[in-house]
Amino acid sequence: MNKKIVEALNSDLALELSAITQYMWHHVMATGLESPHIQQKFKEISIVEMKHAEAIANRITYLGGTPTTKPAEIRVGGDLKKMIKDDLKGERIAIKQYTEHVRLCDEEGDFVTKRMLEKIIADEQEHDDFWSSVLDIKTLGEEGL
Repeated sequence: MNKKIVEALNSDLALELSAITQYMWHHVMATGLESPHIQQKFKEISIVEMKHAEAIANRITYLGGTPTTKPAEIRVGGDLKKMIKDDLKGERIAIKQYTEHVRLCDEEGDFVTKRMLEKIIADEQEHDDFWSSVLDIKTLGEEGL
């Protein structure tokens, strides 16, 4: 078992577990005139994040580790714009972390895990693009979220 990769993947899994919950609660809590379309998007992305969590947990198990059940920080509530900003921030944190873990996989020679993470990064970047468009922004530094 490669402990470095299993630890990295458990950190990734914690992000996915928080994203699942955060998106689903945003789906339930969203209100206002713009909310029906956004509510559906929250739900759709929550399901995508669930598939990411499953893939990561399966890979951890295959590598001989034990998948975590503890999520990272979950941000819920506020108005619709705050929810979207919180979700966008989560996507950007995940993209940064997964990119670092792709480099780790390169160093450790684990190309299967690397490929899985690259696919997840592509999904997360699509989510970032969507939320950025909704907020009508191109890029925001951490301070802007």
